[in-house]
Amino acid sequence: MRFTLILMTSPFKLTEKQTSANKFLGGSQRHSLLVGGSRSGKTFLLLRAIMVRALKSPHSRHAVLRFRNNAVWASIGLDTLPTVARLCFPGVIIKPHRRDGYFLLPNDSEIWLGGLDDKDRVEKILGQEYATILFNECSQIPYSSVLVALTRLAQKMPELVNRALYDLNPSGMGHWTYSQFFRLLDPRTQEKISDPDNYAAMAMNPRDNEENLDPSYIASLQNLPAKYRRRFFEGLYVKEVEGALWTFESIDAGRVTQEQVPELTRVVVAVDPSGAGEEGDTENLEGDEIGIVVVGLGVDGHGYVLEDGTLRAGPSKWGARAVKLYQDHMADLIVGETNFGGAMVKFVVRTVDPGVPFKSVTASRGKTVRAEPVAVLYGGTDNDPIQIHHVGRFPELEEQMLSMSTKGYKGSTSPDRADALVWGITELMVLGVANVPQLQMGGGTTENWAKVS
Repeated sequence: MRFTLILMTSPFKLTEKQTSANKFLGGSQRHSLLVGGSRSGKTFLLLRAIMVRALKSPHSRHAVLRFRNNAVWASIGLDTLPTVARLCFPGVIIKPHRRDGYFLLPNDSEIWLGGLDDKDRVEKILGQEYATILFNECSQIPYSSVLVALTRLAQKMPELVNRALYDLNPSGMGHWTYSQFFRLLDPRTQEKISDPDNYAAMAMNPRDNEENLDPSYIASLQNLPAKYRRRFFEGLYVKEVEGALWTFESIDAGRVTQEQVPELTRVVVAVDPSGAGEEGDTENLEGDEIGIVVVGLGVDGHGYVLEDGTLRAGPSKWGARAVKLYQDHMADLIVGETNFGGAMVKFVVRTVDPGVPFKSVTASRGKTVRAEPVAVLYGGTDNDPIQIHHVGRFPELEEQMLSMSTKGYKGSTSPDRADALVWGITELMVLGVANVPQLQMGGGTTENWAKVS
């Protein structure tokens, strides 16, 4: 067979783990999940499997779905899928039809790419049936969207058995993939799945793909904070804090790249100080960090977390850092929390640059009460749309956010970064915002818990 010959003569060689995973994907189960750390080869292998299926069955259709349409084309359409075709199927030309949303193979099979974040695109993609559906980075995809998409896993092809494929870097144990594939429970009802043999998962981690990775990348994963190392290096689900205000899913779902940030109407640098002294003050310098976070408000009305500039240093250094971030991001002002040290933040900032606009805020309620209105803006459900986006990844900041709960902060260190984030988003999107009525706390307004001077 023509395409079998192509596979045999391809110079690309699977790693030992990829060979095992490839055999796993050919099992009897209808639903297959590859879960594990970053750059472990999960998506590459799944796309290779889709190519094999598409070449085996002329006129078949296959879909690769992510939460956001622009993300699936940037990651899959312009990078991974063409790379898989070039390395594993030399001589096979896949023609992109981006306007329509698919790649055409020589045997008239199609591989469709789409996002589940837009109703019109969803209707277009799900207006036809598929022999294979891959949910890529499904930590970001709501389970309700998966259920709708699975109704289209129905193309009847003589050479193929319909299959649903999934991949993700594991998030919290509350995620639907953990319930479905590891506890074998229906994510909606938490009752036992009626056909457990149709669900199987396999772990793949960066160590399994070392021969294709730069050693410095492996080292960078090993040096991540504990929760992120567990997720992105060890490939393990994270035990979630009870009553957590944020989850991996709520943060990930809104994550964007720098190119996706719209024009910004306001930018603030938020500072949450600690008692760090000047250089030589060893006792204080080993204490809490100075939280410094830059956030912006887009023309779309959404908030964008632009940079985490937190550091452990004395006033002269953290003051200089805050002012530099103000200048680098052409910010409108610096916001500083003044409960600790009174007017210290304002004094430090003005010492570095007397011309920098400064606004002091004083907390009259606890951290959780201040954080709750901001957490609501991260949304992630139909009732609470996503309104805040992280521009890239901020592991230390996000680890602190994941430790914030309705019962208080559960982290091992002070939440300086998270507090600075809360002050920044509060300034941009909570105080005085009339279109967020649900942010009223205990019958009062947000002014009850944050006094601004």
